[in-house]
Amino acid sequence: MPYVNIKVANEGVTRDQKTQLIKGVTGLLRDVLGKDPATTFVVIDEVELTDWGIGGMNVEDWRKQS
Repeated sequence: MPYVNIKVANEGVTRDQKTQLIKGVTGLLRDVLGKDPATTFVVIDEVELTDWGIGGMNVEDWRKQS
């Protein structure tokens, strides 16, 4: 029973894009590992840019300096 957790920045990921991610990951696990899609769980978490860090700062501030 696979469980996959996808974390993305909260930057307007659409419902259709999320559906594509869920279908794609489920299909990949089926094709590569032979996992049953009926028992494959995919969870997508959207994370605010200020709650995600890189280089010692949150992503929003990090992008401003780049």
